[in-house]
Amino acid sequence: MELDGKRIVLGVTGGVAAYKAAHLLRLLTGAGARVQVVMTESATRFVTPVTFQALSGQPVYVDPWDPRMPNNMAHIDLSREVDAILVAPASAHFLARVAQGLADDLLTTLVLARDCPLLVAPAMNRQMWENPATRRNMASLVEDGVLCLGPASGVQACGETGEGRMLEPEELLESILAFFTPKVLAGRQVLLTAGPTFEPIDPVRGITNLSSGRMGYAIARAAARAGAQVTLVSGPVSLPVPPGVERVAVRTALEMHAEVMARAARADVFIGVAAVADYRVAQVAGQKLKKEQGGPPAIELVPNPDILADVAALPDAPFCVGFAAESENLEEYAQRKRQRKNIPLIVGNLIQDGFGGEANRITLFDAQGAHPLPVASKARLARQLVEHVALLLEKC
Repeated sequence: MELDGKRIVLGVTGGVAAYKAAHLLRLLTGAGARVQVVMTESATRFVTPVTFQALSGQPVYVDPWDPRMPNNMAHIDLSREVDAILVAPASAHFLARVAQGLADDLLTTLVLARDCPLLVAPAMNRQMWENPATRRNMASLVEDGVLCLGPASGVQACGETGEGRMLEPEELLESILAFFTPKVLAGRQVLLTAGPTFEPIDPVRGITNLSSGRMGYAIARAAARAGAQVTLVSGPVSLPVPPGVERVAVRTALEMHAEVMARAARADVFIGVAAVADYRVAQVAGQKLKKEQGGPPAIELVPNPDILADVAALPDAPFCVGFAAESENLEEYAQRKRQRKNIPLIVGNLIQDGFGGEANRITLFDAQGAHPLPVASKARLARQLVEHVALLLEKC
């Protein structure tokens, strides 16, 4: 799991968004983190410590004089040997106290005594967030190295609409995962394609394939977490856009080719993950074809452009990564494709090992040979691919 071995203190302050912290706790522990919850007294008015204890499997601390600590130094012991402190929700009052270095309860004392990173997820009424005092406090915290996650804009519990909502737990989990990911692609521009293409026959029919887009989207997410600026040119899929990724939606291979070629010169890395149709219909019917029009229609197919080859042939081509989905002879066909297109890396897999599914088995083929990776989730394989690309980039 992505947070295996990570120890996180989850601070919960008083605010209606405290109920979301319970879901966040489930997500963090589900990702493998060991989470210790520390609450302010006001937070217990919204959610009881029992809830967080049941979800974390750990005792919940509120009182700085908690006798469960043998040395009576909870503020010291709880902040040591942890990888990060995340306060979600972080109220305006909490942010003000931390900005001024006040330590008048367990959570603020723990934060002041920490020797690990501090991340805060503000949550408050829009006018409280926009208040100059809150903005000064937040600017002071950022200057001190505190990472601010959010807030978001939307309808608030008070009925008003504006900036101040705590990020959703899923968004906070993504931020935590990105925080812990080594920034091996920092400063790099990554351009990639994902999903299938759809080549129309008439207004309702077309030629496509079974690609789900999951591998391409997983790679886009992994590259963004690794610090890259990512542009994803995507065929028609039903997947959410990964945080921090710019998606350009296309339908056909010609549209995908045009969008990629318009951006390729600015990219440091191009990863062609999309399952692009090799052929398109020469003459698309303007109206729906009818069965009663004299039997099966004759459809003439013409080749689509080879996006990967065209990018690799640019005068100052980016580092190119191709994909080869084969039904047999994987190493032979993948290496042949890599050499034919003159690219440094190709990712090969057998269709039966993961086409359209949640997991996959892939092999990385480069000039040094084959590097098979164990079967794993597409998210994990995407991280391993990004790490391999970063290593090869260092040698360029």
